Amino acid sequence: MNRFAFGKAPDISPSRERELLAFKEASKMKCDNLNLLNLAFTHRSFANETTQEVGNNERLEFLGDSVLGMCVADWLLRNLPAKQEGDFSKIKSVVVSEDSLAMIARKLDVDKYLLIGKGEENSGGRDKKTLLADCMEALFAACYLDSGFEVARAFVMLYLKDQINAVIKYDYHRDYKTSLQEYMQKKWKKCPVYTLVKKTGPEHEYTFFIEVQVNNKSFGPAQGKSKKDAEQNAAKIAYDSVVVPTL
Repeated sequence: MNRFAFGKAPDISPSRERELLAFKEASKMKCDNLNLLNLAFTHRSFANETTQEVGNNERLEFLGDSVLGMCVADWLLRNLPAKQEGDFSKIKSVVVSEDSLAMIARKLDVDKYLLIGKGEENSGGRDKKTLLADCMEALFAACYLDSGFEVARAFVMLYLKDQINAVIKYDYHRDYKTSLQEYMQKKWKKCPVYTLVKKTGPEHEYTFFIEVQVNNKSFGPAQGKSKKDAEQNAAKIAYDSVVVPTL
């Protein structure tokens, strides 16, 4: 790979190297080229503020968008023979969306590894969906460039397969918890409060019932096979009741 096609990565200190290796291990991402991985985490705000002459992750993001789309389309065609082209398009549009990619980024703690400028840091950049989603696409590209398409496909589908199954099974279309929280913080400067109402069933197969409070009003309870699923379902009830009517 010609490094100048994608930009020069920031210098990697010993502590930064440990961080990158920790991310690789936790995410199960194969990328032996740590400079490439570091570049994938480099936001343009950092590149604009640093005294180093470095690039940013936007070129990788551009490539990663295509890698992601190809991986998802390939999986859909191979694994869902009963679906029609229109179904594929709807599913794909959801699982490669900003909401979906930001959700994956949060699961992987991508925000901890981002290199961003002070201004972006002070404006809450580490939790911005767009920034997190763009970084995920850059990471997919880094994996592809370093290890080839087959390895990149395995890495992409390790996380996107759950999103696809959620779309099919639950008609999932967004990260409702995040969307609800962002709405509440903007409108009331508050966060939703989730409460476990009860759990039923045998210990190895609990069903959780969660209620969410939004600006002193309760919604739910909603159920799920995990607390996260139940919280997501409760957030959907609240989102549909509180946010959707205002859109």
